[in-house]
Amino acid sequence: MAWKSAFTITGRRAIPLAVALIVLGGFSAAAAAGATTNAPLRTLSELVAKLSSQATQPHLRQAALGVKIVALDSGRVIFEHEPFALRKPASNNKLFTGALALDRFGSDFRIRTSVFAAGLPDADGVVAGDVVIYGRGDFSMAARFNDGDYSKALVPMLDAFAKAGVKRITGALIGDDSFFRTPPYGSSWTTDDLQYYYGAGVSALTLQDNVIDLVAKAGANVGDPLVLTLKPETSFLSFSNRAVTVAKGGKSAVELYRPLGQNIVYVHGSLPVGTSTSDAATLSNPALFFVTQLKAALAARGITVDQAPRSMGSLDRDVAPLNPNWKEIAFMMSKPMGELVKGMMKPSQNLYAQLLLLQAGRRRLREDSPLLTTENLGGQDLRAFLAGVGIKSTDIHLEEGSGLSRTALVTPDAVVALLRHMATHPQSKAFIDALPVGGVDGTLRSRFKGTAAERNLTAKTGSLSYVASLSGYVTTAGKERVAFSLLLNNYSSWPGKPSGREIIDGMAVTLAEYAGKLE
Repeated sequence: MAWKSAFTITGRRAIPLAVALIVLGGFSAAAAAGATTNAPLRTLSELVAKLSSQATQPHLRQAALGVKIVALDSGRVIFEHEPFALRKPASNNKLFTGALALDRFGSDFRIRTSVFAAGLPDADGVVAGDVVIYGRGDFSMAARFNDGDYSKALVPMLDAFAKAGVKRITGALIGDDSFFRTPPYGSSWTTDDLQYYYGAGVSALTLQDNVIDLVAKAGANVGDPLVLTLKPETSFLSFSNRAVTVAKGGKSAVELYRPLGQNIVYVHGSLPVGTSTSDAATLSNPALFFVTQLKAALAARGITVDQAPRSMGSLDRDVAPLNPNWKEIAFMMSKPMGELVKGMMKPSQNLYAQLLLLQAGRRRLREDSPLLTTENLGGQDLRAFLAGVGIKSTDIHLEEGSGLSRTALVTPDAVVALLRHMATHPQSKAFIDALPVGGVDGTLRSRFKGTAAERNLTAKTGSLSYVASLSGYVTTAGKERVAFSLLLNNYSSWPGKPSGREIIDGMAVTLAEYAGKLE
C-alpha cells in the first residue's frame, strides 16, 4: 500500500502521516462497526484522520476500497480514497436506475396495462374470441404494494373487467409481454441467480414479483414430509416435496431447485418438529403465470374464460402482430412512479430495477433501432442522462438496472456526482424518500441502531460476494449535510475480523458523529 493513500485531500491540506499512523494503531473491530470509544471529533483534521485510519486499516490490505465524501451544500471534498478507481457497486447501481426513472417520467407517472379484444362485450357481457392482456412493465400488482395481502394484487384488474361489463370470454386469455424486446433476465446475471427470488424472470407482464412465496412447516411426526403452503395459491408451479421432518435438535435446512425453463420445484432438506421456514421459488414464463392466475381470479368473480391461457412475447409478435383494429376494452394503471421507485429502492428489488431500466429504454425505441434490445436502449438512455449530469462515460459501466451483474463498474466520484445532482433535482424529494433510512426501514432497518446515523442516514446498500457498498446522505452532529459513497470490493472476512458491512458502516457513523464544521 502506498502511504500517499493515507494523505487525504480536504481542499486545503493533507493530514500528516504521523497523525494517520497514530489513529491507525488504535483500530479495533468495534470501531469499524461504529462503536463510539473516543471523545467527539470537533475539528476537520480530526475527522479526516479518523476516516483515513478507517480507509487504510490492516484488514483492508487485500481489498479495494473507494471513498468519496462531499459537503452537500458547499460541494467541498471532505475526504476521498481512490475516488476515481472503478469498483463493483452491487445494488448501488439502483441509485442510477431510480434517478433515471424519476428524471424521465416524474413521480406521478403511471404505467398502463391494457385489455384488448376484437370487439366490445355484447349485451350479455360476452366477449367473442381471445382477450389479450398487454403489459407495459407495471410491477405494482404484488403483495408488497398491498400491505402484504396477496389477494389484492389483481383486484384493480378484476374491477376493470367488471366495469367493462365482461361476464364471459369465449376464447383464451393471452398474456402479451412483447412491449419489451429483451431476454427474461439482465445482462451478466448468472444461471444460479435465476434460482432465487433476487433473480426472478423479467417480463412486461409481471405479477407477485414473478415468484411464489413458500412456507415450509415440519410435520407432526418424525419422518413426515414437510407441509408446504404457497403464497399465492397456484397450480402454475408443481412441487416435488422430498423434505422430511426430523427430531428436535436435528438439522434445519431446506433447499429449492427449479430446472431452468421448467415449472417444477424440487424441495430437499429437513426441519425439526415444531419449526418452519420460508423461501421463494422463481418461475418460467411470467406472462403465462399472470393470465393463469387472472383466469382463476375472474372465475371467482363469476367471469368465465372458455379456453386455456396462452402467452406471447416480442418474438411471437414479430410474425403475428397485434391487430391494430382491436379495441381496448379495459385497462388498469400502476402505482405512481414515485411509489414504484421506492418499492425498488427500499427492499433493493432487482426485478423492479431491471423493469425501470427497460421502461426508460422502451421510450427510445425507433424504427431505426429494431435490433437493439430494450435493455441496450435503456443503457443508452442512462448514459445520455449521466452525460447531462456531468459524469464521464469512462466512470460508469452499467449493463443492466439492478447491480446483480458482476461486470458493473462505477467510481465513487460518479456516485457522489449523481447524489449531488439529485439533491437539487426537481424530483429530489421522491428520490431521497425512496432510500432506506438507517435503523428504520428497507435494507437498513436493522443497521445503525443506537448510533448517530439512526433515523438520520438515508442511503442505498449493496451486497455481493466480496462486495459491500453504501452511498447516500447523512447529516453530521454539526448539522451539515454530506453526500458519500463507500464502495468496498475484494474483501473477505472471517471470525474475529470485521465484516465489510461493519467497516463501511463505521465510516458512515464517523460522519454522523462529527460535531465540528466542514469548512
